[in-house]
Amino acid sequence: MFTMGMKTKAAVAIVILLVLLGSMWLQGGLDNHWHSCLTGFPKEQKPVIITILNDTDTDSERAADIIPLGECPGQDFQVSRLLSHLLAAPVSTSDVLLLPYLSSWDELIRFMKALGPMVGLISQEIDGKTSIIRQLAREDAERQKERAHEEEDREGKEHIHAKTDGKVEEMLGPQTGIADPMTEGKGFAGEEQGFPDFGESYLSVRSMIRLELSQGTVSFEEQTDSGCRTLLRLHRALLWLQLFLKKLAEKPEAGMRLRSPSELCREAYQQTLAHHHTWLVRRAAELAFLAMPDRGFFIRLVCGQDQEEAASVLNRVVRAIGEVYQRTQGALEVHGMLKLP
Repeated sequence: MFTMGMKTKAAVAIVILLVLLGSMWLQGGLDNHWHSCLTGFPKEQKPVIITILNDTDTDSERAADIIPLGECPGQDFQVSRLLSHLLAAPVSTSDVLLLPYLSSWDELIRFMKALGPMVGLISQEIDGKTSIIRQLAREDAERQKERAHEEEDREGKEHIHAKTDGKVEEMLGPQTGIADPMTEGKGFAGEEQGFPDFGESYLSVRSMIRLELSQGTVSFEEQTDSGCRTLLRLHRALLWLQLFLKKLAEKPEAGMRLRSPSELCREAYQQTLAHHHTWLVRRAAELAFLAMPDRGFFIRLVCGQDQEEAASVLNRVVRAIGEVYQRTQGALEVHGMLKLP
């Protein structure tokens, strides 16, 4: 009979704990489930949360940003795809298109999965969040199509009625057999924008907020699966990843060594997402970060030859995330949605 040693038991216990808490990663709501268990622990001072990370670009940075990135062979995560999606997301002066925003998250999920199974557990919860918004968008698209078809049917019946009354010449002029461009093939906003799975109300962050506020979908009192609440969870996680990538790209101070990715990720987490998590989730997250690969792995992951080359690529991603993050932050803040339950 197989007998587990102490180290094996400890490792199994850690894995079970991480699996159990993985689904709570973005919720920030474990207090309801674990309040009775945690009352015996001393309260810690809440970490200072960083809200904006977007420095003014220099001329050299702007010049570097237009250089195309190549594909990294032999891996699922592609930093070139991530950057392409991030740059496609901003629209108008203060909005964010949801399709490229979610596509950016698809690539970030691949990035997290590449870091190993422990961090990959976190990516599963994020994947679930993106699926919620996509499902809401598809449902809205279907409603848009149904309304468009109903409108076409009504207009078609009106044309038939006009013919039976003998008024078609008076109303439309001589018939040429050419379809009426106002009624033929009428689509909906998502199709016109090239996003067939996204209805008009879910084309962008601000349009989604307007719809869900008007329908009362968003609750400021209890947890719901609204698009706005789901977006807020993704928004918080995006700041954590941005800060982590920024720290990876930084040069060490004079006479100091480059710090390990595990240490940097833990620090970035403490300054961002940990603010929204309970003691138990914070401990589980920090355990997951201990299993993070070394710096050389990250350099290869972005197709860099050395730290300097990788830092240049990472800084481009950090700046692109910053633009998306600021726009999303502004949209949520103006409607008082930064603290949705």
